[in-house]
Amino acid sequence: MPLILVINPGSTSTKVGVFKLTSVGPLEPVSKKTISHDADSLRKYPRLLDQIQMRTEDIERFVEESGFSLDQFDAYAARGGILPPMTGGTYEVNAEMVHYLKELSPVDHASNLAAVIAYGFAEKTGKKAYITDPVSTDEFEAPARYSGIPEIERKSFIHALNMKAVSRIVSKEIGKPYDQCRFVVAHLGGGISVGALKNGRFIDVNNANDEGPFSPERTGELPVGDVVKQAYSGDYTAKSLKNAYTKRGGLVAYLNTNDLRAAFEMAKRDSQAAEVIEAMVFQIAKEIGGMCAVLQGKIDAIILTGGMAHLIPFVEKIKEYVYNFGLVTVVPGEDELKALAEGTFAVLGGTETAGHFAITR
Repeated sequence: MPLILVINPGSTSTKVGVFKLTSVGPLEPVSKKTISHDADSLRKYPRLLDQIQMRTEDIERFVEESGFSLDQFDAYAARGGILPPMTGGTYEVNAEMVHYLKELSPVDHASNLAAVIAYGFAEKTGKKAYITDPVSTDEFEAPARYSGIPEIERKSFIHALNMKAVSRIVSKEIGKPYDQCRFVVAHLGGGISVGALKNGRFIDVNNANDEGPFSPERTGELPVGDVVKQAYSGDYTAKSLKNAYTKRGGLVAYLNTNDLRAAFEMAKRDSQAAEVIEAMVFQIAKEIGGMCAVLQGKIDAIILTGGMAHLIPFVEKIKEYVYNFGLVTVVPGEDELKALAEGTFAVLGGTETAGHFAITR
């Protein structure tokens, strides 16, 4: 049975897993680990890409400790980095993709390391490496791209890996082919993505950094006039203002915490905290309703997922607003290692064809 190594780097850790496809039972890792990287050791590296060798050695150590060798794997699965807009699916990692991630990617992000490391393993062993549903997945229909002025086009940045994985789970539960389903999917995490899935493609989604509901750390959509006023107040640099909106907004700004459970505890004794939670629920529900409209009200299910979907009182509050729109189902958390493994196994098994990455010139 095929055996693969899955690689998912974060800013201060690298999640790795060994998966083996079996003929019975659900897909589960043979071995997995979150490798923590000490903050002091990370400071030695001016850029994230400078960490490639260090993280590669850590992963090789994990493989050895798990009782495997690199050449035993049939393929390597990696988290997709900040790539150009591309249709969702699984792509073979090639030299052009590695060059883009190392030299051309607009954001120095930890996910950029995954494909580079996996490609190194593939080159060493003569196997192949793959990515699945990167954050730059772009399946927008034309109307979704319009912002209101020609100089600015709406862009698709989405928690695609988890949102597509849970959509496939729910499509099986309701007994309908994935490519015929119409779902509204709300990923509820540090950032909130609410997307309209039509026939297996996310035709619209809010950009979790710039649009939609406020979240534990992000402001979501803001009034343009007030943003301009702040930008020219002299109190902010471009970087500090962006940080205020994407790292110190939402629950952090109102309640000084990014922990939803802590916010609920505060709400038991503080009416202001309760109102903030209600406001976030209100905005999430409003975004879900908007995506129902994008699908013309024809939906198979509303799916709530991500870390905050573990908190039942929060989920129930959202349901109170949207239950009349259709079936509401909850798939809490996210299992990115498993989702990456499933994408690569689909290619190895011939049920999906890997896409080819090329830089548009």
